[in-house]
Amino acid sequence: MKFPWWLLAAWLIAPASPAQPATPRPPNIVLILADDLGWTDAGFAGSRFYETPHLDALAAGGMRFTSFYASPVGLPSQAALLTGQYSPRTRVYTGDILPAGETGPAVTFQAGSANLPSLLKGAGYTTGYIGVWGLGAEGDAHPLRRGFDEAILTTARHIGFEVEPAAEVPSGMHQVDYLTDRALEFLDRHRDRPFFLEIAHFSVHEPTEPKPAWVGRFEKKPPAGGHRDAAYAAMIAGLDESVGRIVARLETLHLTGQTIILFTSDNGGVGGYLDADNPSRRAGLTDNSPLRGGKGMIYEGGLRVPFLVRWPGVVTGGSRSTAPVMMVDLLPTLCDAAGVRLPGDLPIDGINLIPLWRNAGAHLGRDAVFWHFPAGVEAAGRAIRTPPVSIVRAGNFKLIEWLEDGRMELYNVVEDLGEKNNLVRSLPDKAAELKDKVAAWRKELGAPLPPPETAAPASLPPTPPAPAPATAPEPKVGS
Repeated sequence: MKFPWWLLAAWLIAPASPAQPATPRPPNIVLILADDLGWTDAGFAGSRFYETPHLDALAAGGMRFTSFYASPVGLPSQAALLTGQYSPRTRVYTGDILPAGETGPAVTFQAGSANLPSLLKGAGYTTGYIGVWGLGAEGDAHPLRRGFDEAILTTARHIGFEVEPAAEVPSGMHQVDYLTDRALEFLDRHRDRPFFLEIAHFSVHEPTEPKPAWVGRFEKKPPAGGHRDAAYAAMIAGLDESVGRIVARLETLHLTGQTIILFTSDNGGVGGYLDADNPSRRAGLTDNSPLRGGKGMIYEGGLRVPFLVRWPGVVTGGSRSTAPVMMVDLLPTLCDAAGVRLPGDLPIDGINLIPLWRNAGAHLGRDAVFWHFPAGVEAAGRAIRTPPVSIVRAGNFKLIEWLEDGRMELYNVVEDLGEKNNLVRSLPDKAAELKDKVAAWRKELGAPLPPPETAAPASLPPTPPAPAPATAPEPKVGS
């Protein structure tokens, strides 16, 4: 039998089977955290005095969240970001004080437990941290023991700061520039594999020490809407320049389309306080209006912060969300973006925001967000002290429960953004509903309370006709 040569010829000229598509590379993640940047402290947020062209461009290319919540001081925000957990689980309340009866360092969340960098590292990401780190730097508390492959830590000074590991810093160099230079080096070195980089700036935290070259631009500029401090505006401009440099380097490395960029702040802006010398004027470096209060306070000016996310192909440029979301949501969201399955035994309080990133009108299925400060809040370096308190926001309503005397404040923070109209007496059923909700949440998480001799009765106080109950005294800044 002759060999069928036509069959061999057909085999030789047949097209090759298509190659199997390569597994898509998970997105890179760059998280930029500002320190004390207020909700209105940017052009995209409406400021007519501060200039933030790079942040404005980031907002135009992504999504802006107008109801993104942090804590009134930085450490609980940072712990929530890393763990996806509320403060009663992390035991990080303010970083300065602990609930009555508790001893030891304020920062006690488990060093060996899974967190955002360790989960991403386990999925093949290179993880890096650059900047100020407030969650302990000894032993297991160090970021290199928290899941970061690389860590460059700086002290809380803008000029004359120290670096760990020890490195020479050029005389007079501003920290915002140093951190940005190190970030660019990280991007260059790890461009070929997925990476997670967190850049934790000290800017725009006090003391106000801007780069001199930036100040002149604002000295002759007229104040606008309560924003007036030229040196503080220069600090913001330096931070904005840093963001621009990072975005530009990602573009140069052709990584823009496969990188998620997130920008936020650790707490509200330093402003909105009562002036002890002039009660008709608000004191502070900035003005969070129309929000009430500022850093160290549990009103919206202390809790709401800027939040931007850009992810080409997923997030629609120029979109905006009003949904109440929080720092605890970043861990489950970024793990889902990276294709990382959360451990089944890890309690996570946050929710995945990617449906919202894809559609600003999506419903997240969460009915409330919470805060709890059983020993109150102190803002270091300022005459600000908030008594022990729990807070819940459910839908449009926010309840503040003062734990020492049982007083409550209820606001519709959508219709009354400045929290001027306490609705406790006009909506007693809503106040009681939210009081029960936050009590159930505290019980579920095992949240500590102030000592019983100072705590208020558990029942809702009677509702007298008028006037409305007094709210907690706002802190005064000045003599």
